[in-house]
Amino acid sequence: MSTDGSAAEKKKGFDKRIVFVVLLFLAGLACFIINNTFEIGALLPAVILFIAGLGLLIKGGDWFVDGATAIAEKFKVPEVLIGATVVSIGTTLPEVMVSAQAAAKGSSSISYGNAIGSIICNTALISAITLAVKPAKVDKKPLRLPIIFFFTALIFYAVNAYVFGEFSRITGILLILCFLVYMFFVVKKALSQIKGNRGDNGENANPEKTPETEDNTEIRNAEARSEEPEEKKEETGILTALILLIFGAAIIAFGATLLVDNGIIIAKKVGIPESVIALTFVALGTSLPEFVTAITSLVKGHGALSLGNIIGANLFNLVLVSGIAITIRPFEVPSEKLIAGMNASLVIDIPFVFLVMMLMTLPALIKGKLYRFQGIALLLLYAGYLVFQFVA
Repeated sequence: MSTDGSAAEKKKGFDKRIVFVVLLFLAGLACFIINNTFEIGALLPAVILFIAGLGLLIKGGDWFVDGATAIAEKFKVPEVLIGATVVSIGTTLPEVMVSAQAAAKGSSSISYGNAIGSIICNTALISAITLAVKPAKVDKKPLRLPIIFFFTALIFYAVNAYVFGEFSRITGILLILCFLVYMFFVVKKALSQIKGNRGDNGENANPEKTPETEDNTEIRNAEARSEEPEEKKEETGILTALILLIFGAAIIAFGATLLVDNGIIIAKKVGIPESVIALTFVALGTSLPEFVTAITSLVKGHGALSLGNIIGANLFNLVLVSGIAITIRPFEVPSEKLIAGMNASLVIDIPFVFLVMMLMTLPALIKGKLYRFQGIALLLLYAGYLVFQFVA
């Protein structure tokens, strides 16, 4: 027991260091870009508040998930089902809140950039790091459902962008319906797994189900985020859980407000389009939970786990985050940035999502393996994408 406790403490300390390093990197990158385009003193308050918003989003998300999970456990909801629903949705709340608030304020570029940018960041940076460092074998079966849903939703999203040039409220509602259908299949699968485990009298899991269970997107996401000592979980009372849930949601909302408002201020003063700020800084900031999960999974030797988490997060960004934002306030495809007189959103951003997702998922689906060249290629592509956004 003491060994498990010390391991959990080490993991927590490692997670905090990772978050601190990434926030420091964001601050340094922001200062570098601003220093080369504008007086740093004039923008320092906005930059500080922007970074503070990122920190609040991450902490609020942690509290919300902890509170929701504790409440679900108090009502004897199976852990597998908690992971498939509460944790999966809870860890996407920062992106949801940022895009929803941006949409309500009429900043469609941030709504669009946050969702699309998070997919690009998750795939071409976070997943790429794990692939480049430690590629692994994967089980194809549990990946098929989220990948099919993702590319179906992405094709639908792209048709609206290229054919109609806008995202209507009907589009947003259909994306949310896609999310609900996907969750139905996830919950159904989780319940069938619970029944299977009960059939084994809860003593030994069926060895044939182990790979699928380990790679399952939502279930493993829950396990990666809730490896706390058993006694600490039992100490969380219902009142404490409710406080964590309510304060977590409030902190997420406040953090999203700081992020959106100061992101707009920075974009206007520096002369960078809002969509670029959202596609890079906002997207990277709201993807920090996925980054921490990926790095800790890598350290623990579960490289394949990261792939499932990333695909699930990308699907949620596309159908839930975009769906809610579009439903709140429909918007046209952002056209602030042009390349050769053409809309960069249509020429670069959406095709780039197709490219990086296909590069990440096709080898896993066809060969059941992940390769180091995938990670290196994705990192190079992401570096080129950033250069295009800030230099071109």
